[in-house]
Amino acid sequence: MSHVRNDDVKIYAMGGVGEIGNNMTVIEVNHDIYVIDAGLMHPHEDMLGVDTVIPDATYLIEHRDQIKAVFLTHGHYVNIGGLPYLLKKLRAPVYGTKLTLALLKESLKESGKGFIRTDL
Repeated sequence: MSHVRNDDVKIYAMGGVGEIGNNMTVIEVNHDIYVIDAGLMHPHEDMLGVDTVIPDATYLIEHRDQIKAVFLTHGHYVNIGGLPYLLKKLRAPVYGTKLTLALLKESLKESGKGFIRTDL
């Protein structure tokens, strides 16, 4: 008996490749989108006037209705620091360990950029 599936699966990094920080990976299965981490990166010295660098989330914003969840691997800012900005534009459940979600809640409070989800 064969269990071959013909799902359309795409995996791509939106940040964090070849750099320290900005971690974000997206997995698409058919038309469902899952985001793994949404980090930030501190600017390079030649980025005058820039306080924070986050991955370009234009694609995610354009396809926000397809996002099923955000999964956080751990609570370092290179993995969660972009969420306060991203959650202003997207609404999706966020999953992680209790510690990671507690760190995210504090980050959301401190940034004032996002909204605080009561279901975290």
